[in-house]
Amino acid sequence: MPESESPVAGKLRVARQQVSAWRPQVPGVVEVFHAHFTEHTYPMHVHDVWTLLIVDDGAVRYDLNRHERGTPHGTVSLLPPQVPHNGSPATSHGFRKRVLYLDLTQLDESFIGPAVDGPDLADGLLRRRIGQLHTALAHRGDELEAQSRLALIRERLRTHLRPGLVARRPAPDHGVAHRLRELLDARLLQGVTLDEAAKLLHAHPTHLVRAFSGAFGIAPHQYLTARRVDRARGLLLDGRPPGEVAAAAGFYDQSHLNRHFTRLVGTTPGRFGGR
Repeated sequence: MPESESPVAGKLRVARQQVSAWRPQVPGVVEVFHAHFTEHTYPMHVHDVWTLLIVDDGAVRYDLNRHERGTPHGTVSLLPPQVPHNGSPATSHGFRKRVLYLDLTQLDESFIGPAVDGPDLADGLLRRRIGQLHTALAHRGDELEAQSRLALIRERLRTHLRPGLVARRPAPDHGVAHRLRELLDARLLQGVTLDEAAKLLHAHPTHLVRAFSGAFGIAPHQYLTARRVDRARGLLLDGRPPGEVAAAAGFYDQSHLNRHFTRLVGTTPGRFGGR
């Protein structure tokens, strides 16, 4: 029997195709999609949202608006909504990709034309930020980090697509940075979204992130996490069991506490303070 007809060969092909997808609790991100394809070929299709794509291994070739395109190593591809495209492996071993589907609140329809003309962006910083955003989106409880990283990504995409619209960055605003720090301190347990903070402080989300980082040398989400870990340390030293500390310190769940506590303290909550 030819390999193409072999049930075993078919099972091997399926085993090499891995897909995971979810909808995060982050406004503007419609879907996160991770896939490893060896043979799958996408037919021509459209989305009603933006497709922000990075390829971690292999390469993809695709047609967009009747022009052949590709994803050479290290690029970022941004495929606009309502523009037909397809996709297929450009190497014999397929490809691994990570995709963010972003709605039109992130980039409006005026950016579609520039994206059609130049969908593949050679920008190492942008690619690194997208990878960091994927990491943040993989964990519940890290929504403020994800929102902050998304704001910086949106700004950089706008710079690539329509550089004339991007205004010069304002001078550091230490006043709004201090007000944001006060807000984070007040919302230590319940947290605050970046959009909510922007409305309360009458500032653009991206400006908030840059102002805070510039004033204090740490991003807003890093500050909030560090404060929560400090609170957890105190509760643990008071004799509270780790199972109660997560919620009492503002973490989403026990796993969220363990991950950040171990990263900042160097040991797990269960082993902290033991004598």
